[in-house]
Amino acid sequence: MATSLVEALEGANLAVLLAAMAHLTGDESLLDRDDVRTFYRLRNPTTMPDAVAAEIRARALAVLSDPDRWPHRTPAPDELLRIATFCAGEPIAPEYTPLIEVEADFDGSDPRRFVWPEAPGADALAAFPVAVVGGGLAGVCAAIRLEQAGIPYTVYEKNPAVGGTWYENDYPALRVDVPNHFYSYSFAPNPDWSDYYSRRDELQAYVEGCVDAFGVRDHIELGTEVLAADFDDTLAQWNLRVRSADGGERVVPAKAVISAVGMLNRPSVPEIDGLASFAGLAFHSSHWPADLDVSGVRVGVIGTGASAVQLVPGIADTVAHLDVYQRSRHWMTANPVYLQRVSNEERWLFRNVPYYRGWYRFLLFWNNADRLFPAFRVDPEWTTPDISISSANDKLRVMMTEHLRTQTGDDEELFATLLPDYPPLGKRILQDGGWFEALRRDTVDLVTEPIDRIVPEGVVTADGATHELDVLVLATGFHANKFLWPMEITARGERLHERWGDDPNAYLGITVPGFPNLFCLYGPNTNPVVGSVVFMLECQVNYVVRCLAALIEGGYASMDCRQVVHDEYNARVDAEHEQMVWRHPRVHSYYNNQDGRVITNAPWTLVDYWRMTEQPDLDDYVLRHEPAASGAGGHNA
Repeated sequence: MATSLVEALEGANLAVLLAAMAHLTGDESLLDRDDVRTFYRLRNPTTMPDAVAAEIRARALAVLSDPDRWPHRTPAPDELLRIATFCAGEPIAPEYTPLIEVEADFDGSDPRRFVWPEAPGADALAAFPVAVVGGGLAGVCAAIRLEQAGIPYTVYEKNPAVGGTWYENDYPALRVDVPNHFYSYSFAPNPDWSDYYSRRDELQAYVEGCVDAFGVRDHIELGTEVLAADFDDTLAQWNLRVRSADGGERVVPAKAVISAVGMLNRPSVPEIDGLASFAGLAFHSSHWPADLDVSGVRVGVIGTGASAVQLVPGIADTVAHLDVYQRSRHWMTANPVYLQRVSNEERWLFRNVPYYRGWYRFLLFWNNADRLFPAFRVDPEWTTPDISISSANDKLRVMMTEHLRTQTGDDEELFATLLPDYPPLGKRILQDGGWFEALRRDTVDLVTEPIDRIVPEGVVTADGATHELDVLVLATGFHANKFLWPMEITARGERLHERWGDDPNAYLGITVPGFPNLFCLYGPNTNPVVGSVVFMLECQVNYVVRCLAALIEGGYASMDCRQVVHDEYNARVDAEHEQMVWRHPRVHSYYNNQDGRVITNAPWTLVDYWRMTEQPDLDDYVLRHEPAASGAGGHNA
């Protein structure tokens, strides 16, 4: 660990450091100098002359060496925007200024936290218990915010521990593919991440740590699965049927239900003839056996998506032989820091330098989210629509094609086998953490022949060849399009999944007409294809808690999304998606339902969705003061 400020400054991100210094002191002179700005406009600060870099570090050293002189000031909005523009290396629109303040949380005040204008009485709060289904990042976030608001709640988690996907998945080389200084709660920053893209154990420990730090563990029932939820209109109450670890079932009431079950939590097992006959060990990648040692054995991995591109490099150098069965091709980007440890110097800066962590998070937000959004939109004038959709999209195609060419060398057959035939960003972009290197090993075969059937000995492909295996891994993804499944959710005689069929939709991805006081986290059309799902979850939890507060403050029994509001919103969602790469005729993925409608992805920039969910408009809902049995009608607030 760095032991001095001088050491730490040597490892600083100079754009972030300058932003932090301008924020701290109000001195923007270096930000305005041409010899500094040039390198950030070129997005290549590593080429900054040594003399300029030394001057930046010297100025920072002079300021930071005397904490008593730090003014701890709050920049005006226009000043904050100038600093953000410098840090990003390109103009930032004024609409981002308030979002930067809450997302970076420069002073640690947690501006997203809900605060009652006038706290309701204890009886009013006690009369409104909330059930949270799921104890992953979404459920824990909801628990923390409900705890802070004083709203009673219980989290029901089917697993024996919290963590969600980071508890359930534990295959080799598993790590997040979003920078974890952004893939974490804004109100609970971790200055001590070991990696820029953290591994599974550290992410699981982060969730567990938040549970304890915010005092919500006593409200979590582990090993308890919610099987069904039925809305009782006469009481304006949900009745949840839950099953404990011992198999016993009971019914528990709640005034509101927050579904935090996630989108990637139910494994998708392919229907392959003979799968049950395999004589070896077969399992889905999310159920990797804790005691499995693949050293010296023959392994087959079905799938080449996000799980496979991590676990294949993780086992390729230990197995006797590895077959990788390619079902589809994916664009993959080079990322020099994907496997890199965070330096001691930068961890020191995160902990000790005012505003450094906040500006670093802003830079990750911009570079990994809204800055990339134009590359997803179709340019109707673009001249090569078969292979790309716009100039920005084509730049990504060229970059990733060159990376593939570099990695495959003179192996033209492998290059052609791996090169996608659809525009970049049509499917999830994957990070190269040694994938191509693994495929080039003599002990690894990429099998492109379709699988015909499974036999006791292994896999038989369409060409009649039998691939003998000891272990078969199904890296075949999840039921991403089955939201809230397999829970049976019923209200007013209608089942939610019968209503949805193959076309799930919700207002803001959160509420559904006819299902009062039901709130979805990570619901339909809320998957951020760029950016962090944690950002979206915080937006949604903020919205839900404010809805619950409005119910309690107003003495309302229920709120039900108006059908016209829901329909108009989803019409806008669909219209936006028609302009996006996911509706390209060559793109087929879990993003789309059988009719091609995009049901998982959000078509909005992060700043757009943040604005939509910052404060609920109660006119969007039918509000009832009394349960339906009383005969009371709906009211608008």
